[in-house]
Amino acid sequence: MSFPTTTISTTVDAASSRAPFAGPFPSSLPRGLRDEARALPSEAFHAKYAPSSGSVRLRNWECLDAAKPGPQARRYQATIAVGDRIGTCVTAASGPLAALTAMLHDRGVAVEMLQFHQVRAGDETATFIRATDGRRQEWAMGWDRDATESALRAVLACANRLCE
Repeated sequence: MSFPTTTISTTVDAASSRAPFAGPFPSSLPRGLRDEARALPSEAFHAKYAPSSGSVRLRNWECLDAAKPGPQARRYQATIAVGDRIGTCVTAASGPLAALTAMLHDRGVAVEMLQFHQVRAGDETATFIRATDGRRQEWAMGWDRDATESALRAVLACANRLCE
């Protein structure tokens, strides 16, 4: 599977870009984001919490042994760029988020998830994570039709916010 790093696949029209971001989510957003989501227009919320560019980029994400039966560690492979350093990473982990955070750590990018929250909005999934690099904490969001890709996008967005 290959997908753009933190590019949000939804478009925002002029009317919705002025509406508060919390509008599409009738259920509660994570406590740390509720007030800001109500105050920021949707476009500004996306720009801040789901940056579409940054020094950390992901390509060619793949589970190498997805067909294995039963619950067990899986092997994941991806091409990760941090600045101008690009490399292929392979790791075994219990799931895709554990694999991605391990790969990022191996590339010198610390992202430890502190909170995880997913919300369905129609056919899309928004994933909100709060993570730390050991010095500071940031919230980030990923958005995609696929819940796993949404979560991977959130981790990448948070990595980029922590690297700012």
